[in-house]
Amino acid sequence: MTPRLAPATAQRRFVRVTFLFWFPIGLYIPSQVLLLTERGMGLEAVGALFAVHSFTVAALELPTGGLSDVLGRRGVLAAAGALLAGALTLLALGTGFSTFVAAMLLAGTARALASGPAEAWYVDTVQAHVSSDAGAGDLASELRVGLARGSTALALALAAGTSCGGAVPWLLGLGPDLGTRLVDLTGGAVIPLAVPMLLGAVVQVVYLLHVAFALPEPPRAPVTFGEVLRGVPVTVRRGLRLGVGDALVRRLLLSAGAAGAALVTVELLTPGRAAAVAGTPASGALLFAGLACAGFASTAAGSALAPRIAGMLGGSEVRAVRAGILTSAAGLLLLGATASWGGWTSPALAAVGYGLMYVGIGASGPNKNALLHRRVDSAGRATALSFQSLSLQGAGALAGPGAAELPRGPLPWVLAAGLLLVAAGLWTGRRVPVPPARPAPGSRDVSGRPTPR
Repeated sequence: MTPRLAPATAQRRFVRVTFLFWFPIGLYIPSQVLLLTERGMGLEAVGALFAVHSFTVAALELPTGGLSDVLGRRGVLAAAGALLAGALTLLALGTGFSTFVAAMLLAGTARALASGPAEAWYVDTVQAHVSSDAGAGDLASELRVGLARGSTALALALAAGTSCGGAVPWLLGLGPDLGTRLVDLTGGAVIPLAVPMLLGAVVQVVYLLHVAFALPEPPRAPVTFGEVLRGVPVTVRRGLRLGVGDALVRRLLLSAGAAGAALVTVELLTPGRAAAVAGTPASGALLFAGLACAGFASTAAGSALAPRIAGMLGGSEVRAVRAGILTSAAGLLLLGATASWGGWTSPALAAVGYGLMYVGIGASGPNKNALLHRRVDSAGRATALSFQSLSLQGAGALAGPGAAELPRGPLPWVLAAGLLLVAAGLWTGRRVPVPPARPAPGSRDVSGRPTPR
C-alpha cells in the first residue's frame, strides 16, 4: 500500500523536485549561445535551433499533459529528467548541426513532459490527505502556501543556476591554464563553456533518483499501449473544452497569454538597452546576465509573498491575482517611461520597473494556480497546467515578432503594459467565478464527474 504523505512532507518534496529540475536549465542559459557559436554555428543556425526547441514544447504541451493524467506523474517526470540529461550531454559534446537539433528536440520534449506533473502530484497528494483527515486544515490555504513555495523554488533555481553557469567558465579561465588542460585532457571534446551543461546532466541524475524514491503515487490500473493512445486525446479534448467553456479557466488562460506577451517583450528588448547603457556588446551581455538573475530573484520574492498578499486582501486569490498583474503593468509602464531610442534615460528607475515586472509575475502565479486546482479534478490537472503553459508560450511566440518590428522607445513597453491592464480587468467585478475551497459532497466538477462523498 502506498504511504499517505502529510501535506508538509509533500510540500518539501515538491519544492526539491522543482529546484532540481530547473537548476540545470539555469546552468546552461548564460553559455548556451556562446557554446553553439564556438562550435561553429552562426546566429541564423542558433535561431533555428531555438525555434526547434520552442515548436517542440508547443506541439507536445497538451499531449504530454494528457499522458501524465493517464499514466501517472512519476513516470512522466522521470522521463523528462532522462531526456534533459541526454539533451545537456549532446549540447556539451556535440559539434554538428544535426546533433544540436537532436539535443533541442530532447530538451523541448523534456520541458513539455515536466510542465505540470510535479505540481499535479503535490495537489493530488494534499487533496487526498485533506479529504481523508477532517483535522488537516484548510485546503485553500495549504495549496496557496505550497504552490507559492514551488514557484519560489523554480525562480531561485534559475537564479542560482544562471549565476553558477556564468561563473564556471570564467573561473576555469582564472587558474593556470585550467581551461587549456581541460581541452587537452578531453581531446577537445570538452571546453570550459560546455562544463555547465555537463554539471546540469549530473544534477539531472540526482533529480531522477529523487523522483523515483520520493514521489509515491497510489497504484493505477494497468493500461495497454492502445488504451494510452486512446486516453491521451480524450484528456486533451476535455482540457480544450474546459478552456473554452469555463469562465474562470478562460480568464486564467487569457491572463497567461498577456503575461507571455509581456515577458517576451522584456526578454527581447532588454539586452539591447543593456548594451546601450554598458557601452559595448560584451559589457551589455554581462549586465543582462545580472539583470536576468535579478529578474529570477524578483520572481522568487513575488512568489514567496503570494500567500501573504492574498491574506492581506481578505484571503481572496482573485484580488491577489489582480494586484500581481497590476504590479507587472506598473513595472512595464515605468520601463516605457524611461525608454529612449537605445538605452535607459534613468537606469535606476528602469531597474525598479524591471523588478516590479517580475515581482508581479511571481505574486500572481501561485494564486492563479490555486484557483485552477480547485476548478479541475485530478484526471485533468496536468492537462490544464499544460494548457496554461501553452497559452503563455504561444502568446509570447506571436508577440515577439511584433515587438521586434515596433519602433524603439516607449511604444512596445506601453503596449505590453496595456495587455496586462486588460488582463487585470478580467479579474475586476463581482462576476468572477470563485470555486469553493472544498467541493460539496455529491456535486459535480467541471469534467462532469461526481465528487467523492
